Amino acid sequence: MSKVTIIGAGFVGATAGQYIAMKNLADVVLIDINEGAAMGKALDLLQTGPITSHCSHLSGASGYEATANSDVVVITAGIPRKEGMSRDELLKINAGIVSSAAAQAVKFSPNAIFIVVTNPLDVMTQLTQQVTGLPSHRVIGMAGVLDSGRFQTFIAAELGISPVDVKAMVLGGHGDLMVPLLRHSSVNGIPALELIAEARLQELAVRTRDGGAEIVSYLKSGSAYYAPGASVAQMVETILQDQKRLLPCSVLATGQYGLNNVYVGLPVVLGRNGVERIVELPLESSELAALQKSAAAIAKNVATMNDLIGWGKAEVIEAKTAETAVVVLAAAPPAAVAESKEPVTK
Repeated sequence: MSKVTIIGAGFVGATAGQYIAMKNLADVVLIDINEGAAMGKALDLLQTGPITSHCSHLSGASGYEATANSDVVVITAGIPRKEGMSRDELLKINAGIVSSAAAQAVKFSPNAIFIVVTNPLDVMTQLTQQVTGLPSHRVIGMAGVLDSGRFQTFIAAELGISPVDVKAMVLGGHGDLMVPLLRHSSVNGIPALELIAEARLQELAVRTRDGGAEIVSYLKSGSAYYAPGASVAQMVETILQDQKRLLPCSVLATGQYGLNNVYVGLPVVLGRNGVERIVELPLESSELAALQKSAAAIAKNVATMNDLIGWGKAEVIEAKTAETAVVVLAAAPPAAVAESKEPVTK
């Protein structure tokens, strides 16, 4: 059976492990600085095997030796923004957590595909690629699957139909500048705009953008983890089973949509090699402008992160025409944090 390591045994990590095990996709190793939490959750999930008929083996540890020869490594470790904490402070802290985790994991699984979940997601995905030095097709961010799932859910609820029949895609960064594609949304082949007024569909797109915050407002403490965990499992399934599914993921643009050297949510074919290819859709000028604006914001945050962690301020160039690349980011060298200290995974 394949092997998947999940770094961070919090709600998202443990839930992802649960979905992966129950689908019989792989054996799962949960890694956390709190070894007891990782071991306890893994044992609890292991004991669901006879009840749910899964055969996956689950284990927990704090040392990365247990992750050796993983096929997929999922990074969920990080902290949420706390009261009084600036965005730069959060960025610096999570950059330290993710860079340490990625550097440790790649030592034991140099052939793995990495899926990044930690926020700010697109920035942390680019950091992981820089730290590991892996080809960009093997370092992927999970956001578009989650955001698209939320959009599909809201469309289905609006129409009172099964969400299985709804297809929709959200591109761009995982945040305020995400780009739901209204024109490309459909219900069993029927354009959503023929079933829902454009103004109302725009409202659903806004709710999608604020989907995570809406859940936080209900929970009061904590954030979403069921849908994020399911989104991770879908990506893992697509990769391990080489399904070649078309999914929106945070990937490194290399000229597509006028973007260069920045991780941003784009439609990709996902398979056993990771990103098999990036698909370029015919976007209207307003859609393309929104995507490029989102990518530019990500690039600026990456530049800020590089400066905060001592790599030096990267250069971000925003061109004025759609014909040329609108974002060029001078990334820091992978060796910059290759020799990391013990990981912090909580």
